[in-house]
Amino acid sequence: MLSTITLFAAESAEHSEPAIHPYWIGVIALGLLMALLLAVVSFGGGREHS
Repeated sequence: MLSTITLFAAESAEHSEPAIHPYWIGVIALGLLMALLLAVVSFGGGREHS
């Protein structure tokens, strides 16, 4: 019984597409990093250098 369930799960997982496309994960990560970079640049923009 357990081996049948395991075999069925392995076969169905082999042919399915991922829930979220990897490109979307990259776009989200890039957007977060760019927002953090913008925050760092805007925070330190008005300070004088010593």
